[in-house]
Amino acid sequence: MSDLYFPPAPQPRAQALGPLPLLATLARNPIECWARRHFEEPIVEEGLPFGRVLLVNEPGAIRRILLENAANYRKDRLQRRVLSAGMKDGLLSAEGARWRTQRQVVAPVFALRTVREFAPAMVGATEALIARWADGETVDLAVEMRRVTLEVLERTIFTDGFGAEAEDVRLAMDTYFRVIGQVSPLDLIGAPDFAPRLSRWRVRSTLRFFEAAIDGLIAARRRLLAKSPNGAPRDILTLLLQASGSDSGALSEAEVRSNVLTFFAAGHETTANALCWALFLLSQSPEWRRRVEREAARALGGQPSEAVDQLTDCRAVIEEAIRLYPPIAAISRVALGDDDLAGVKVRRGTLVVVSPWVLHRHKRLWDNPDAFDPRRFQSPARGAIDRFAYLPFGAGPRTCIGSPFAMQEAAIVLATIMKGFNLFLSADQAVWPLLQVTLRPADGLRMNVQRKSAGDEALRAG
Repeated sequence: MSDLYFPPAPQPRAQALGPLPLLATLARNPIECWARRHFEEPIVEEGLPFGRVLLVNEPGAIRRILLENAANYRKDRLQRRVLSAGMKDGLLSAEGARWRTQRQVVAPVFALRTVREFAPAMVGATEALIARWADGETVDLAVEMRRVTLEVLERTIFTDGFGAEAEDVRLAMDTYFRVIGQVSPLDLIGAPDFAPRLSRWRVRSTLRFFEAAIDGLIAARRRLLAKSPNGAPRDILTLLLQASGSDSGALSEAEVRSNVLTFFAAGHETTANALCWALFLLSQSPEWRRRVEREAARALGGQPSEAVDQLTDCRAVIEEAIRLYPPIAAISRVALGDDDLAGVKVRRGTLVVVSPWVLHRHKRLWDNPDAFDPRRFQSPARGAIDRFAYLPFGAGPRTCIGSPFAMQEAAIVLATIMKGFNLFLSADQAVWPLLQVTLRPADGLRMNVQRKSAGDEALRAG
Protein backbone atom coordinates (compact mmCIF):
# COMPACT_ATOMS: atom_id res chain seq x y z
CA MET A 1 0.00 0.00 0.00
CA SER A 2 1.44 3.35 -1.08
CA ASP A 3 0.30 5.29 2.01
CA LEU A 4 2.19 3.12 4.49
CA TYR A 5 5.08 4.67 6.39
CA PHE A 6 8.35 2.74 6.62
CA PRO A 7 10.18 3.96 9.72
CA PRO A 8 13.99 3.96 10.13
CA ALA A 9 15.69 0.62 10.73
CA PRO A 10 18.95 -1.05 9.69
CA GLN A 11 18.78 -2.75 6.31
CA PRO A 12 19.52 -6.48 6.60
CA ARG A 13 22.98 -7.35 5.36
CA ALA A 14 23.44 -9.42 2.21
CA GLN A 15 25.77 -11.80 4.07
CA ALA A 16 26.37 -12.64 7.71
CA LEU A 17 29.25 -10.80 9.37
CA GLY A 18 32.57 -12.47 10.04
CA PRO A 19 33.83 -12.95 13.63
CA LEU A 20 35.65 -9.63 14.16
CA PRO A 21 33.07 -7.36 12.43
CA LEU A 22 30.36 -9.21 14.36
CA LEU A 23 32.04 -8.49 17.71
CA ALA A 24 32.41 -4.81 16.78
CA THR A 25 28.76 -4.54 15.67
CA LEU A 26 27.46 -6.29 18.78
CA ALA A 27 29.40 -3.80 20.90
CA ARG A 28 28.11 -0.80 18.91
CA ASN A 29 24.47 -1.68 18.13
CA PRO A 30 23.45 -5.37 18.08
CA ILE A 31 20.38 -4.89 15.85
CA GLU A 32 22.70 -3.93 12.98
CA CYS A 33 24.24 -7.42 12.79
CA TRP A 34 21.34 -9.29 11.15
CA ALA A 35 21.47 -10.58 7.55
CA ARG A 36 18.67 -11.13 5.03
CA ARG A 37 18.39 -14.85 5.67
CA HIS A 38 17.59 -14.18 9.32
CA PHE A 39 14.39 -12.40 8.21
CA GLU A 40 13.47 -15.06 5.64
CA GLU A 41 14.22 -18.51 7.10
CA PRO A 42 12.37 -20.16 10.01
CA ILE A 43 15.53 -21.37 11.80
CA VAL A 44 19.08 -20.23 11.02
CA GLU A 45 22.11 -22.06 12.37
CA GLU A 46 25.35 -20.16 12.84
CA GLY A 47 28.77 -21.39 13.90
CA LEU A 48 30.26 -18.50 15.84
CA PRO A 49 33.52 -18.11 17.80
CA PHE A 50 31.61 -18.54 21.05
CA GLY A 51 29.69 -21.67 20.03
CA ARG A 52 26.77 -22.99 18.01
CA VAL A 53 23.80 -20.62 17.79
CA LEU A 54 20.28 -21.16 16.50
CA LEU A 55 18.12 -18.15 15.61
CA VAL A 56 14.53 -19.36 15.86
CA ASN A 57 11.66 -17.62 14.01
CA GLU A 58 9.26 -20.56 13.75
CA PRO A 59 6.30 -20.00 16.13
CA GLY A 60 5.87 -23.70 16.97
CA ALA A 61 9.56 -24.00 17.87
CA ILE A 62 9.37 -20.83 19.94
CA ARG A 63 6.39 -22.29 21.79
CA ARG A 64 8.50 -25.35 22.62
CA ILE A 65 11.43 -23.24 23.89
CA LEU A 66 9.41 -20.85 26.04
CA LEU A 67 6.49 -23.04 27.11
CA GLU A 68 6.29 -26.75 26.28
CA ASN A 69 9.92 -27.62 27.07
CA ALA A 70 10.95 -24.49 28.95
CA ALA A 71 12.73 -26.53 31.64
CA ASN A 72 15.31 -27.54 29.04
CA TYR A 73 16.24 -23.96 28.20
CA ARG A 74 18.04 -21.80 30.77
CA LYS A 75 19.01 -18.15 30.46
CA ASP A 76 22.47 -17.94 28.99
CA ARG A 77 25.60 -16.48 30.57
CA LEU A 78 25.43 -13.13 28.74
CA GLN A 79 21.79 -12.50 29.67
CA ARG A 80 22.46 -13.45 33.28
CA ARG A 81 25.50 -11.13 33.32
CA VAL A 82 23.37 -8.16 32.21
CA LEU A 83 20.71 -8.95 34.81
CA SER A 84 23.32 -9.44 37.54
CA ALA A 85 23.87 -5.68 37.73
CA GLY A 86 21.70 -5.23 40.80
CA MET A 87 18.83 -7.49 39.67
CA LYS A 88 20.33 -10.98 40.01
CA ASP A 89 18.04 -11.94 42.91
CA GLY A 90 14.84 -10.55 41.40
CA LEU A 91 12.07 -11.90 39.17
CA LEU A 92 14.00 -11.36 35.94
CA SER A 93 16.82 -13.73 36.82
CA ALA A 94 15.57 -15.96 39.68
CA GLU A 95 15.05 -19.62 38.84
CA GLY A 96 13.04 -22.55 40.18
CA ALA A 97 11.31 -22.31 43.55
CA ARG A 98 12.67 -18.84 44.28
CA TRP A 99 11.18 -17.50 41.04
CA ARG A 100 7.79 -19.15 41.75
CA THR A 101 7.63 -17.62 45.24
CA GLN A 102 8.41 -14.14 43.96
CA ARG A 103 5.93 -14.46 41.11
CA GLN A 104 3.16 -15.44 43.54
CA VAL A 105 3.96 -12.49 45.81
CA VAL A 106 3.93 -9.92 43.03
CA ALA A 107 1.05 -11.25 40.87
CA PRO A 108 -1.83 -9.62 42.85
CA VAL A 109 -0.47 -6.11 42.23
CA PHE A 110 -0.65 -6.61 38.46
CA ALA A 111 -4.09 -8.23 38.34
CA LEU A 112 -6.30 -6.39 35.84
CA ARG A 113 -8.76 -5.15 38.48
CA THR A 114 -5.93 -3.63 40.51
CA VAL A 115 -4.33 -2.07 37.43
CA ARG A 116 -7.62 -0.38 36.52
CA GLU A 117 -7.55 1.41 39.87
CA PHE A 118 -4.27 3.05 38.82
CA ALA A 119 -5.82 4.80 35.78
CA PRO A 120 -6.56 8.16 37.51
CA ALA A 121 -2.99 8.34 38.81
CA MET A 122 -1.67 7.69 35.29
CA VAL A 123 -3.79 10.50 33.87
CA GLY A 124 -2.72 12.79 36.72
CA ALA A 125 0.98 12.10 36.17
CA THR A 126 0.67 12.86 32.45
CA GLU A 127 -1.31 16.05 33.02
CA ALA A 128 1.33 17.20 35.51
CA LEU A 129 4.03 16.62 32.90
CA ILE A 130 2.37 18.42 29.99
CA ALA A 131 1.30 21.32 32.22
CA ARG A 132 5.01 22.21 32.28
CA TRP A 133 5.26 22.32 28.47
CA ALA A 134 5.17 25.78 26.94
CA ASP A 135 3.25 26.26 23.70
CA GLY A 136 5.74 26.03 20.82
CA GLU A 137 8.54 24.64 23.01
CA THR A 138 10.93 21.96 21.75
CA VAL A 139 11.26 19.07 24.20
CA ASP A 140 13.19 15.82 24.17
CA LEU A 141 10.42 13.25 24.42
CA ALA A 142 12.92 10.53 25.29
CA VAL A 143 13.60 12.46 28.50
CA GLU A 144 10.00 13.50 29.05
CA MET A 145 8.62 9.99 28.70
CA ARG A 146 11.05 8.70 31.31
CA ARG A 147 9.95 11.49 33.60
CA VAL A 148 6.28 10.66 33.26
CA THR A 149 6.73 6.90 33.71
CA LEU A 150 8.78 7.53 36.85
CA GLU A 151 5.99 9.80 38.08
CA VAL A 152 3.45 7.05 37.41
CA LEU A 153 5.53 4.61 39.48
CA GLU A 154 5.74 7.10 42.32
CA ARG A 155 1.96 7.60 42.30
CA THR A 156 1.09 3.91 42.08
CA ILE A 157 3.68 1.25 42.81
CA PHE A 158 5.90 3.05 45.34
CA THR A 159 3.33 5.29 46.95
CA ASP A 160 5.64 6.90 49.51
CA GLY A 161 8.00 8.19 46.81
CA PHE A 162 11.47 7.12 45.74
CA GLY A 163 13.50 8.37 48.65
CA ALA A 164 15.46 10.52 46.15
CA GLU A 165 14.79 13.33 43.68
CA ALA A 166 12.95 11.98 40.63
CA GLU A 167 15.36 13.72 38.23
CA ASP A 168 18.35 12.15 39.98
CA VAL A 169 16.65 8.77 39.63
CA ARG A 170 16.03 9.35 35.91
CA LEU A 171 19.64 10.35 35.23
CA ALA A 172 20.99 7.44 37.23
CA MET A 173 18.72 4.99 35.43
CA ASP A 174 19.81 6.38 32.07
CA THR A 175 23.44 5.75 33.03
CA TYR A 176 22.57 2.29 34.33
CA PHE A 177 21.03 1.11 31.06
CA ARG A 178 23.71 2.73 28.92
CA VAL A 179 26.49 0.95 30.82
CA ILE A 180 25.02 -2.52 31.41
CA GLY A 181 23.92 -2.65 27.77
CA GLN A 182 27.50 -2.58 26.52
CA VAL A 183 28.49 -6.04 25.30
CA SER A 184 31.96 -7.05 26.46
CA PRO A 185 34.06 -9.34 24.22
CA LEU A 186 34.91 -11.21 27.43
CA ASP A 187 31.26 -12.17 27.80
CA LEU A 188 30.98 -13.28 24.18
CA ILE A 189 33.96 -15.63 24.44
CA GLY A 190 32.71 -17.08 27.74
CA ALA A 191 35.35 -15.60 30.07
CA PRO A 192 34.74 -16.47 33.75
CA ASP A 193 32.76 -14.05 35.91
CA PHE A 194 35.81 -13.03 37.96
CA ALA A 195 37.52 -11.57 34.86
CA PRO A 196 37.26 -7.75 35.14
CA ARG A 197 34.77 -5.92 32.89
CA LEU A 198 35.00 -2.15 32.42
CA SER A 199 31.19 -1.90 32.41
CA ARG A 200 31.00 -3.35 35.93
CA TRP A 201 33.39 -0.71 37.25
CA ARG A 202 31.40 2.07 35.54
CA VAL A 203 28.06 0.94 37.00
CA ARG A 204 29.25 0.69 40.63
CA SER A 205 28.49 4.27 41.62
CA THR A 206 25.06 4.09 39.96
CA LEU A 207 24.23 0.91 41.83
CA ARG A 208 25.34 2.50 45.12
CA PHE A 209 22.93 5.37 44.41
CA PHE A 210 20.03 2.96 43.83
CA GLU A 211 20.91 0.81 46.81
CA ALA A 212 20.87 3.87 49.07
CA ALA A 213 17.52 5.05 47.66
CA ILE A 214 15.98 1.57 47.85
CA ASP A 215 17.26 0.95 51.37
CA GLY A 216 15.64 4.24 52.38
CA LEU A 217 12.34 3.15 50.80
CA ILE A 218 12.46 -0.20 52.58
CA ALA A 219 13.38 1.28 55.97
CA ALA A 220 10.59 3.88 55.84
CA ARG A 221 7.99 1.29 54.85
CA ARG A 222 9.14 -1.15 57.55
CA ARG A 223 8.67 1.58 60.17
CA LEU A 224 5.18 2.28 58.87
CA LEU A 225 4.25 -1.41 58.84
CA ALA A 226 5.55 -1.86 62.38
CA LYS A 227 3.57 1.14 63.60
CA SER A 228 0.36 0.43 61.67
CA PRO A 229 0.25 -2.83 59.67
CA ASN A 230 -3.13 -1.96 58.18
CA GLY A 231 -2.26 1.66 57.51
CA ALA A 232 0.44 1.08 54.90
CA PRO A 233 -0.43 1.42 51.20
CA ARG A 234 -1.25 -1.89 49.55
CA ASP A 235 1.38 -1.55 46.84
CA ILE A 236 4.17 -3.74 45.57
CA LEU A 237 6.64 -2.62 48.22
CA THR A 238 4.26 -3.56 51.03
CA LEU A 239 3.60 -6.97 49.49
CA LEU A 240 7.32 -7.68 49.08
CA LEU A 241 8.08 -6.68 52.67
CA GLN A 242 5.20 -8.65 54.11
CA ALA A 243 6.39 -11.71 52.20
CA SER A 244 9.96 -11.15 53.38
CA GLY A 245 8.75 -11.30 56.98
CA SER A 246 6.47 -14.33 56.64
CA ASP A 247 7.33 -17.84 57.83
CA SER A 248 6.37 -19.48 54.55
CA GLY A 249 7.89 -18.53 51.18
CA ALA A 250 9.82 -15.64 52.69
CA LEU A 251 11.77 -13.28 50.46
CA SER A 252 15.32 -12.46 51.46
CA GLU A 253 16.47 -8.88 51.89
CA ALA A 254 18.48 -9.24 48.65
CA GLU A 255 15.36 -10.43 46.80
CA VAL A 256 13.34 -7.48 48.06
CA ARG A 257 16.07 -5.04 46.98
CA SER A 258 16.53 -6.68 43.57
CA ASN A 259 12.81 -6.63 42.84
CA VAL A 260 12.45 -2.99 43.81
CA LEU A 261 15.28 -2.16 41.37
CA THR A 262 13.64 -4.39 38.75
CA PHE A 263 10.41 -2.39 38.98
CA PHE A 264 12.31 0.87 38.91
CA ALA A 265 14.02 -0.26 35.72
CA ALA A 266 11.48 -2.37 33.85
CA GLY A 267 8.58 -0.32 35.18
CA HIS A 268 9.61 2.87 33.46
CA GLU A 269 12.33 2.30 30.85
CA THR A 270 10.48 -0.06 28.52
CA THR A 271 7.20 1.86 28.72
CA ALA A 272 8.99 5.16 28.13
CA ASN A 273 10.64 3.74 25.01
CA ALA A 274 7.33 2.36 23.73
CA LEU A 275 5.78 5.82 24.12
CA CYS A 276 8.71 7.47 22.34
CA TRP A 277 8.34 5.21 19.34
CA ALA A 278 4.54 5.54 19.28
CA LEU A 279 4.70 9.35 19.37
CA PHE A 280 7.38 9.39 16.67
CA LEU A 281 5.35 7.08 14.42
CA LEU A 282 2.22 9.19 14.89
CA SER A 283 4.20 12.31 13.94
CA GLN A 284 4.90 10.63 10.59
CA SER A 285 1.39 9.26 9.95
CA PRO A 286 -1.33 11.91 9.50
CA GLU A 287 -4.08 9.27 9.23
CA TRP A 288 -3.30 7.58 12.55
CA ARG A 289 -2.55 10.87 14.27
CA ARG A 290 -6.07 12.07 13.43
CA ARG A 291 -7.62 8.77 14.55
CA VAL A 292 -5.84 8.84 17.90
CA GLU A 293 -6.69 12.51 18.45
CA ARG A 294 -10.40 11.87 17.82
CA GLU A 295 -10.43 8.83 20.07
CA ALA A 296 -8.60 10.62 22.89
CA ALA A 297 -10.97 13.59 22.74
CA ARG A 298 -13.98 11.26 23.05
CA ALA A 299 -12.64 8.83 25.64
CA LEU A 300 -10.93 11.12 28.14
CA GLY A 301 -13.96 13.17 29.06
CA GLY A 302 -15.17 10.80 31.81
CA GLN A 303 -13.67 8.48 34.39
CA PRO A 304 -10.11 7.38 33.46
CA SER A 305 -10.75 3.78 34.52
CA GLU A 306 -13.70 3.62 32.12
CA ALA A 307 -11.74 5.29 29.31
CA VAL A 308 -9.12 2.55 29.13
CA ASP A 309 -11.32 0.10 27.22
CA GLN A 310 -12.28 2.83 24.72
CA LEU A 311 -8.69 3.55 23.65
CA THR A 312 -8.60 0.86 20.98
CA ASP A 313 -6.77 2.93 18.37
CA CYS A 314 -4.22 4.01 20.96
CA ARG A 315 -3.57 0.41 21.93
CA ALA A 316 -3.24 -0.63 18.28
CA VAL A 317 -0.66 2.12 17.72
CA ILE A 318 1.29 1.04 20.80
CA GLU A 319 1.17 -2.63 19.82
CA GLU A 320 2.45 -1.75 16.36
CA ALA A 321 5.14 0.50 17.84
CA ILE A 322 6.46 -2.33 20.01
CA ARG A 323 6.27 -4.72 17.09
CA LEU A 324 8.56 -2.47 15.08
CA TYR A 325 10.67 -1.44 18.07
CA PRO A 326 10.27 -4.21 20.68
CA PRO A 327 11.23 -3.28 24.27
CA ILE A 328 13.51 -6.33 24.52
CA ALA A 329 15.15 -7.16 21.20
CA ALA A 330 16.45 -10.65 22.02
CA ILE A 331 15.60 -13.62 24.28
CA SER A 332 18.42 -16.13 24.61
CA ARG A 333 18.57 -19.57 26.21
CA VAL A 334 21.08 -22.40 26.52
CA ALA A 335 19.87 -25.96 25.86
CA LEU A 336 20.46 -28.14 28.92
CA GLY A 337 19.82 -31.29 26.90
CA ASP A 338 19.28 -32.46 23.32
CA ASP A 339 16.01 -31.46 21.67
CA ASP A 340 14.24 -31.08 18.33
CA LEU A 341 12.93 -27.74 17.10
CA ALA A 342 10.76 -27.97 13.97
CA GLY A 343 12.96 -30.78 12.65
CA VAL A 344 16.26 -29.13 13.57
CA LYS A 345 18.36 -31.10 16.06
CA VAL A 346 19.46 -29.15 19.11
CA ARG A 347 22.49 -30.39 21.02
CA ARG A 348 23.20 -29.78 24.67
CA GLY A 349 24.98 -26.45 25.13
CA THR A 350 23.54 -24.83 22.00
CA LEU A 351 22.66 -21.15 22.38
CA VAL A 352 19.08 -20.63 21.17
CA VAL A 353 18.08 -17.07 20.32
CA VAL A 354 14.57 -15.71 19.77
CA SER A 355 14.89 -12.11 18.62
CA PRO A 356 11.64 -10.12 18.66
CA TRP A 357 13.45 -7.56 16.48
CA VAL A 358 13.82 -10.19 13.75
CA LEU A 359 10.66 -12.17 14.52
CA HIS A 360 8.43 -9.09 14.32
CA ARG A 361 9.85 -8.21 10.88
CA HIS A 362 10.02 -11.73 9.48
CA LYS A 363 8.80 -12.01 5.90
CA ARG A 364 7.05 -15.35 6.44
CA LEU A 365 5.00 -14.10 9.36
CA TRP A 366 3.94 -10.53 8.50
CA ASP A 367 2.56 -8.59 5.53
CA ASN A 368 4.65 -5.48 4.86
CA PRO A 369 6.71 -6.29 7.97
CA ASP A 370 8.76 -3.08 7.88
CA ALA A 371 5.73 -0.78 7.55
CA PHE A 372 3.83 1.06 10.29
CA ASP A 373 0.30 -0.33 10.05
CA PRO A 374 -1.70 -0.49 13.33
CA ARG A 375 -4.64 -2.07 11.51
CA ARG A 376 -2.93 -5.44 11.94
CA PHE A 377 -3.74 -5.14 15.68
CA GLN A 378 -7.44 -4.45 15.21
CA SER A 379 -10.23 -6.96 14.70
CA PRO A 380 -10.41 -9.22 12.82
CA ALA A 381 -6.72 -9.08 11.79
CA ARG A 382 -5.53 -9.24 15.42
CA GLY A 383 -6.92 -12.75 15.84
CA ALA A 384 -4.79 -14.09 12.99
CA ILE A 385 -1.47 -13.26 14.71
CA ASP A 386 0.17 -16.37 16.15
CA ARG A 387 0.78 -15.99 19.89
CA PHE A 388 4.41 -16.99 19.38
CA ALA A 389 5.03 -14.67 16.42
CA TYR A 390 4.58 -11.54 18.53
CA LEU A 391 6.62 -11.36 21.75
CA PRO A 392 7.03 -7.81 23.03
CA PHE A 393 6.56 -9.10 26.58
CA GLY A 394 7.92 -12.62 26.11
CA ALA A 395 5.72 -15.71 26.45
CA GLY A 396 5.20 -18.77 28.56
CA PRO A 397 5.42 -18.87 32.37
CA ARG A 398 8.01 -16.06 32.38
CA THR A 399 5.99 -13.61 30.32
CA CYS A 400 6.29 -10.06 31.69
CA ILE A 401 4.12 -9.84 34.79
CA GLY A 402 3.69 -6.09 34.39
CA SER A 403 2.40 -6.08 30.79
CA PRO A 404 -1.23 -5.14 31.72
CA PHE A 405 0.11 -2.20 33.75
CA ALA A 406 2.46 -1.14 30.95
CA MET A 407 -0.14 -1.30 28.18
CA GLN A 408 -2.72 0.63 30.20
CA GLU A 409 -0.15 3.24 31.18
CA ALA A 410 1.09 3.65 27.60
CA ALA A 411 -2.44 4.02 26.19
CA ILE A 412 -3.43 6.63 28.80
CA VAL A 413 -0.23 8.66 28.45
CA LEU A 414 -0.41 8.57 24.66
CA ALA A 415 -4.08 9.61 24.59
CA THR A 416 -3.59 12.41 27.13
CA ILE A 417 -0.69 13.89 25.19
CA MET A 418 -2.41 13.61 21.79
CA LYS A 419 -5.59 15.15 23.20
CA GLY A 420 -3.76 18.28 24.28
CA PHE A 421 -0.88 18.76 21.84
CA ASN A 422 0.23 18.63 18.25
CA LEU A 423 3.77 17.21 17.98
CA PHE A 424 6.23 17.86 15.17
CA LEU A 425 9.64 16.24 14.78
CA SER A 426 12.46 18.79 14.95
CA ALA A 427 14.10 19.40 11.59
CA ASP A 428 17.56 18.58 12.98
CA GLN A 429 16.46 15.35 14.71
CA ALA A 430 17.76 12.13 13.16
CA VAL A 431 15.92 9.05 14.43
CA TRP A 432 17.69 5.71 14.71
CA PRO A 433 17.04 2.67 16.96
CA LEU A 434 19.87 1.79 19.37
CA LEU A 435 19.86 -1.38 21.46
CA GLN A 436 21.26 -0.92 24.98
CA VAL A 437 19.36 -3.61 26.88
CA THR A 438 16.21 -1.83 25.70
CA LEU A 439 15.57 -0.31 22.27
CA ARG A 440 15.62 3.48 22.38
CA PRO A 441 16.09 6.39 19.96
CA ALA A 442 19.88 6.77 19.64
CA ASP A 443 19.97 10.56 19.90
CA GLY A 444 16.82 11.31 21.84
CA LEU A 445 13.56 12.47 20.25
CA ARG A 446 13.30 16.26 20.01
CA MET A 447 9.84 17.49 19.07
CA ASN A 448 8.08 20.82 18.92
CA VAL A 449 4.92 20.73 21.06
CA GLN A 450 2.02 23.00 20.16
CA ARG A 451 -0.92 23.22 22.52
CA LYS A 452 -4.34 22.61 20.94
CA SER A 453 -7.14 25.11 21.37
CA ALA A 454 -10.46 24.17 22.95
CA GLY A 455 -12.01 24.44 19.48
CA ASP A 456 -9.56 21.89 18.08
CA GLU A 457 -10.43 19.39 20.82
CA ALA A 458 -14.18 19.92 20.41
CA LEU A 459 -13.92 19.41 16.63
CA ARG A 460 -12.05 16.14 17.06
CA ALA A 461 -14.47 14.92 19.71
CA GLY A 462 -17.44 15.52 17.44
